[in-house]
Amino acid sequence: MSVRHTRAKGEPRFPDGPKADPAGSHFERRIRSFQPRRSRVTAGQADALQRLWPKWGMDIDGSEVLDLREFFGNDRPVVLEIGFGMGEATAQMAAGDPETNILAVDVHTPGQGNLLNLADHHGLSNIRVANGDAIILLREMLAPDSLDGLRVYFPDPWPKKRHHKRRLIQPEFLSLAATRLRPGAVLHCATDWEPYAEQMLEVLTAHPDFENTQADGGFAPRPEFRPLTRFEGQGLDKGHVVNDLLFRRVHRDETLNGA
Repeated sequence: MSVRHTRAKGEPRFPDGPKADPAGSHFERRIRSFQPRRSRVTAGQADALQRLWPKWGMDIDGSEVLDLREFFGNDRPVVLEIGFGMGEATAQMAAGDPETNILAVDVHTPGQGNLLNLADHHGLSNIRVANGDAIILLREMLAPDSLDGLRVYFPDPWPKKRHHKRRLIQPEFLSLAATRLRPGAVLHCATDWEPYAEQMLEVLTAHPDFENTQADGGFAPRPEFRPLTRFEGQGLDKGHVVNDLLFRRVHRDETLNGA
């Protein structure tokens, strides 16, 4: 008969897995663009976290600059994905483009476990999972020009006006992201919240480090490499409009010359 283990107060939920607050109080407190969600971790997700986190996971503690080549074990291009939910779309994109590494960031423990489980089940060695604040990752742990792409799919829209300051896609975030994206790299955003889509288009168009890949200066068709998720399909069935934005990181000389 199995004996159920009861955790003592302060004992980590997954001793070899992601930490509850990896950066602790080492960095300034600021308005967060995300809020941790608590939900049940399945047995399969828990098993994946215990087995695979030491190999394919990392906590965003801001302690050192990450050597992406060493982390992935190769020198392939690296795309950062901020907020991957349960990871199904991330796994599909990794399978469709095995020559590109995906560094996927989220704070949702069941999603972290699910993505690790999918990667293991499908033999996807080009996925790594990061736990914590993407801002700290970008600012403290990634080298300049180290990313070949950035994906932000369906971020929290913070629909109430008093919460708009919590939205991730803001001028300050874009300035930080631009320093970590190599020239020519693409920032790809998608949202089903139309007011947020309009704000994204406005701030991206105005930012000197990015240019729209669309000649008409508007939204882009959904690229084939971005899977249609179950969540997105349900929204489309309800009449929601999904907008994609693809903006290219321009070369510094181009921004200086106004090109």
